[in-house]
Amino acid sequence: IELYHEMVQGALEVNGITFLGLLFACSHAGRSMDGVDYFVSMIRDFGVVPVFEHYLNLIDLLGRSGQLQLSEDLINSMPYEPDSSAWLALLGACRMHGDVDRGARIAELIYELDPEDSGPYILLSNLYSSTGRMDEARRTRKAMRLRGITKQPGLSSIEVKDRVHEFMAAQKLHPQLGRIHAEIERLKARVKEAGYVADVRAVLRDVEEEEKEQLLWYHSERLAIAFGLISTPPGTALHIVKNLRVCFDCHAAVKAISKVVGRKIVVRDAIRFHHFENGACSCGDYW
Repeated sequence: IELYHEMVQGALEVNGITFLGLLFACSHAGRSMDGVDYFVSMIRDFGVVPVFEHYLNLIDLLGRSGQLQLSEDLINSMPYEPDSSAWLALLGACRMHGDVDRGARIAELIYELDPEDSGPYILLSNLYSSTGRMDEARRTRKAMRLRGITKQPGLSSIEVKDRVHEFMAAQKLHPQLGRIHAEIERLKARVKEAGYVADVRAVLRDVEEEEKEQLLWYHSERLAIAFGLISTPPGTALHIVKNLRVCFDCHAAVKAISKVVGRKIVVRDAIRFHHFENGACSCGDYW
């Protein structure tokens, strides 16, 4: 956003690509009204004709800020035929804001547009579980399996001494697995003392609360972080890459870990970079 204003003040050319970056920035910073103003200014002041991707960013921006009806109205009124990506952005916003009825209706639209996509099933089941509707969550996952749709497994990697180490959730094989698990248990105790409380709503297995918490602690990014902590000198920044979006509980846990171990932890997930340091994240818990 600052760079955009520098470009305008310096009479540099701004174009549709400029505004894509600008709208994306507003969406991920929670600046919905600024984003709408920039969208209007793009057309009115710079004569840029919005393409589908501009509308997609605006749909996401409105949805993230809780303006779900406006976001849906925009999908239905824009001069482009909405594809699954537009509806998926709105479904993600429904998940974020707990709008179950709208989310269920939109998921059905996505099933028709892209029958092979696991995304709407995962988002809808997480929406159900986060609002306490566990039976519906399990039915959604079952429907996904019956239709032969598989979820992409979560993978996290970290490079240590010029070698990339990759981890999956609940990984069973690694030369240092015992030390990694010991570090996980040590971190678990320390972050609890610092005030972290696990959010087990995303765990769909019908098990006791304690086991749900244990499952969360063995998510791939936490295994990668634990390995990084035992494999690098104190104070070294850790850089993790994950192929999927970081879950809400892992995000909270890594914030706490960064504080208790006194390290910077950078996690690049499927959506953005998260710079965790001293108990806070660069995204401001808005991603």
